[in-house]
Order: sequence, then structure tokens, then C-alpha cells
Amino acid sequence: QVQLVESGGGLVQAGGSLRLSCAASGRTFSNYAMAWFRQAPGKEREFVAGITYSGGNTRYADAVKGRFTISRDNAKNTVYLQMTSLKHEDTAIYYCAGLNDFRVVVPASGYDYWGQGTQVTVSS
Repeated sequence: QVQLVESGGGLVQAGGSLRLSCAASGRTFSNYAMAWFRQAPGKEREFVAGITYSGGNTRYADAVKGRFTISRDNAKNTVYLQMTSLKHEDTAIYYCAGLNDFRVVVPASGYDYWGQGTQVTVSS
């Protein structure tokens, strides 16, 4: 079992930045590919970014490429999402997810573990 706890969400003006953190506990964090998803009101949960277990490869949704950066620190059992140039349409609940595999997958159904989410609100 892996427990995931997100933090770092909040209210920010358009053009601003936030860094989300996801702290993991339980099984060996370094064996898990990790990802960030988000869900806006009335919309389906969507993939934002993912990172392989070693941190050597990353993948991003087109909507966030060039603005968001995913990273991980396996020594701290933590994955991060640095968000810059935030837009109003980035407003959503952001979820951290873990997959017991070395690969990053896009469908939410592919992930084994989820955090409770953290709200990000971007004012226009």
C-alpha cells in the first residue's frame, strides 16, 4: 500500500507560479512511476504530467508543455509539479497518482494509488 499526500495548492493570479508536492509513504517509492492529474468542475480527470520511477523520462499534456515541470526526489519520497505562467483554465483539483511500473501511462485507470487532491485556483 502507498499513501500519497499532496500540498502546495492555493489561489494565484494568472501568470503566477505554484509548486505542488506529493509525499509518499508505504512501499518503495522509487519503484513507482508517478503522475499528476487534474479535474475541473464538470470535467473528467485528465493527465497533466508523468515521470518514470528513476526520473529519467517525463511526459506532459500538450496544454501544459513548456509551463509545467514534473520532478521527483526518491530520497525524500516526494514528487513535485512546478507550475509557471498559470492560466485561468489551469484551475482544478490536482491529484498525485502512483503506478507500480517503470512506465508512465496516460489513462487515470492505469494508476494504483491516489492522493486526496489539492485545489489550484488561478484568478484571471
